Amino acid sequence: MEFAPAKPAGSIQEARLPLVVWAIITAIALALVGLIIVAPLSQAAGHPQVASFIYRTFSFLCHQLPDRSFHLAGHQFAVCSRCTGLYVGFALTALAYPLIRSIRTTTTPALIWLILATVLLLVDFSLGYFNIWANTHASRFITGALLSSVAVLYIIPGLVEVAIRVGGRSALSLNPER
Repeated sequence: MEFAPAKPAGSIQEARLPLVVWAIITAIALALVGLIIVAPLSQAAGHPQVASFIYRTFSFLCHQLPDRSFHLAGHQFAVCSRCTGLYVGFALTALAYPLIRSIRTTTTPALIWLILATVLLLVDFSLGYFNIWANTHASRFITGALLSSVAVLYIIPGLVEVAIRVGGRSALSLNPER
């Protein structure tokens, strides 16, 4: 009876690392979007302790001004409309990432795309801040979503590369023959 040669220890792990990184990032991003929506629903359903915990947690990241936040069931989201855009854009782009490019690719797009997305958000913010133009929930959401969507194209490849390097070193330490 003949057996196929054994693969070196760690090679299967190394091949799976990009998928694991992508799955973890996507799961966290989707969970955060879920919490943003669960806060007002919990408040409306008579669970103020749950809602309060979520609002307090997000208060470290967002100003949560009611007039700049979306509302659901008569209660505001856990973050403002711009932050909602940031979280939703990140989560949806992370979810679609394998359809956009290979999760094993560690190269990133030209930096100009990240700069342009950032400039658009800053223009929207500045026009409102200096009372030149009243930005809206929609403009805040869209510019936030655009920035975080573009950021995914830099964050996932970076984390995949880190995971491969760290995972590769640990695999080498487990199998010194490699």
